[in-house]
Amino acid sequence: MGGGACKFGMALACMAALAPACVSAEEGFDTEHIFGFMIGTDIGNVGEREFQTQTTGGFGKGRGTYRALEHEVEIEVVPLPNFRVEVGGTASLHDITGVPDIDDRRQFNFQGASLDLRYRLLNREQAPFGLTVAAELHGNRIDETSGAKGRMYGTEFTLAFDRELVPNFAIAALNLIYQPEWARFEMAGLSEKSSTIGAAFAGLVRVRPNVLLGGEMRYFRQYEGIGLGEFSGQALFVGPTAYFQLSERSRLTLSWSMQAWGRPAGSSANLDLVNFERHQARLVFGVNF
Repeated sequence: MGGGACKFGMALACMAALAPACVSAEEGFDTEHIFGFMIGTDIGNVGEREFQTQTTGGFGKGRGTYRALEHEVEIEVVPLPNFRVEVGGTASLHDITGVPDIDDRRQFNFQGASLDLRYRLLNREQAPFGLTVAAELHGNRIDETSGAKGRMYGTEFTLAFDRELVPNFAIAALNLIYQPEWARFEMAGLSEKSSTIGAAFAGLVRVRPNVLLGGEMRYFRQYEGIGLGEFSGQALFVGPTAYFQLSERSRLTLSWSMQAWGRPAGSSANLDLVNFERHQARLVFGVNF
């Protein structure tokens, strides 16, 4: 664990040193894409169009081998002031062997599609803080955790806040999250409903005109049923985040989190590896066109 964190930190330091210093930073922050697993309140200017690829990995489920990767291709547009629309398609890769309660499989599949809508209610340039409400709807044919085939539908509602703590130097963000999910699996013919609530906090500082470094802390509680029914488990994730403005039109965000604490329902374990992974990582590349 310590070796992995050390290597990640060294990689961030190298990228910060090699990033082009000629890219000039605008006054203040544009928080639309600077966070890894979280979102900011900025949504872009009217008429902006962006292409983005996002790769997310989950690793470790206690015993056995567990690797799950999702690669999403997205198009973002801003048709109206303070309103952003994003559509995407996702492919997934699962490599699972010897994990309790999950069938062994090694597969690559088209997973599903998503629609992300965001509306900014408060602009932090005119208000004490920024405030944006987001709703991400998705439909999948592959379960993101187990890789099993079926029909999966869900929504992620996010209330995002951010505030510039030190002008053009330090920014903080808070996300409040609610995720209802419904799934029907093809092989067993079983239906499942679940819901997750969470809170996430992030802080970033500008270490170079084109480089931001910081970290994110996320806490989740999972329940059976979409209405927060019976408690299933909880987990706390912490880890570093780095944002690189590669050029005037392109950007890169890297984020890694480990489960620092967790507990499944009815257990005294220090980690919840039933409902959550041990490690999570995300890489996001985007370009304006």
